[in-house]
Amino acid sequence: MSRVLSKAKMVIDKDFVISKIDKRIYGSFIEHLGRAVYGGIYEPGHPSADEQGFRQDVIDLVKELQVSIVRYPGGNMVSAYNWEDGIGPKEERPHRLELAWRVIETNQVGTNEFIDWAKKANAEVMMAVNLGTRGIDAARNLVEYTNHAGGTAWSELRKQHGYEKPHNIKTWCLGNEMDGPWQIGQKTAVEYGRLAAETAKAMRLVDPTIELVSCGSSGSGMPTFPEWEAITLDHTYEYSDYISLHKYYGNRNNDTANFLASPMEMESFIQTVISTCDYIKAKKRSKKTINLSFDEWNVWFHSNEQDKKIEPWSIAPPQLEDVYTFEDALLVGSMLNTMIRHSDRIKIAAMAQLVNVIAPIMTENGGGAWKQTIFYPFYYTSVYGRGVALKPLIHSPKYDSTDFTDVPYLDSSVVYNEEKDEVVIFATNRHMENTLQVDIDARSFEGYEVKEHVVLQNDDPKATNTLGKEEVKPHNKGESYMESGKVVGILPKLSWNMIRLTNNKYK
Repeated sequence: MSRVLSKAKMVIDKDFVISKIDKRIYGSFIEHLGRAVYGGIYEPGHPSADEQGFRQDVIDLVKELQVSIVRYPGGNMVSAYNWEDGIGPKEERPHRLELAWRVIETNQVGTNEFIDWAKKANAEVMMAVNLGTRGIDAARNLVEYTNHAGGTAWSELRKQHGYEKPHNIKTWCLGNEMDGPWQIGQKTAVEYGRLAAETAKAMRLVDPTIELVSCGSSGSGMPTFPEWEAITLDHTYEYSDYISLHKYYGNRNNDTANFLASPMEMESFIQTVISTCDYIKAKKRSKKTINLSFDEWNVWFHSNEQDKKIEPWSIAPPQLEDVYTFEDALLVGSMLNTMIRHSDRIKIAAMAQLVNVIAPIMTENGGGAWKQTIFYPFYYTSVYGRGVALKPLIHSPKYDSTDFTDVPYLDSSVVYNEEKDEVVIFATNRHMENTLQVDIDARSFEGYEVKEHVVLQNDDPKATNTLGKEEVKPHNKGESYMESGKVVGILPKLSWNMIRLTNNKYK
């Protein structure tokens, strides 16, 4: 560990409340893509498989992450998906050409099976409907199949399939990335806005209790951003509850300092979407506030060249299987910090994806499962980042990178859990050479002391984890202590940290 010290200051206070954090911010995503489903969550014949063919070793890791909600079944795949293919007797389900990823979809896992899996993993389901090749009719029928109690054709068919009680799925996505030229059934903003609004109206007539996510632009780099948000929300504002954001980062130029500054662009992206939502609110004189669903986010670039070599029309080939590095974990930690700092508007988020496909969990067909480097910041933030987000006032030395100026070396978010009488500080030190000493003024938390300081660090930014060899894993020997009423946090160079403070009256 470098002992050259840089110094930063931070103030945290009980009254600096941003928002109560919605647990759904710690969500994820399973698409019928690569080995996410087949060979990931589902592998009949695997030594750990249960009676439905679901891998118990994977379920255990998902439960460890405390994933709150899982988006399904896509993704790009949903835009040409017929949900009826995935219900009823498995032996009667068709094999289809899956156009988004050019593979064969066997439909051995469908709506009911996935809902069963989610229950086993202690997660809710965020269901997406096809607004590419289909629309109002298929969407309202799916809501009837999953959520209506009985006495109608679709609800009675669900009962025939062995599900007497409705599934009561509450969160629904109105399509996926509909502005993307790669999307089956790409739409203009007006086309999508009209279709999404009418689909939302029909779905809500079937079940008025559901919440709906309107498609935002596929990313901040799209030529239509943020005009897409403004035009589509003009149609969907009164019918949807959230608008989606998608963002991936990659260190393609092997520029670590610039890569770790990427969340500054993410911050700008979020603020622009919020501003656009609030402009439409003002334009419509609405009392309703649209919140954000950041339902695809992660690091994604390692597998791009490898995926070009995949033979088309195979079944569940290894696609998008990024092997994550230590620096990727640092970036993921900062992306989580950014979302916590915006938890007043970001109410749902989904790390894309959960197993094998750009994922924190990897598996071997017929073999073991292991934790990628990015597993750890997600795990600690999900488990300990429950409560109220507090706004940290940060004074940090800064640096300039290739694309960013005035990048703080210290990136942090703070969560106060009143029920546990606990304050949790998540902090990344972006400095590639120096240890960062952070003096934290926490006077409103009198009587608290350092309970634990978890550190994720490695001298090699490119270190990875593989089956049976975990090069990147956390330890709880961090150097933090109380001094004259303040917390002094010692953050090693290039490290992600979690400092937990608890009230010593409970000792």
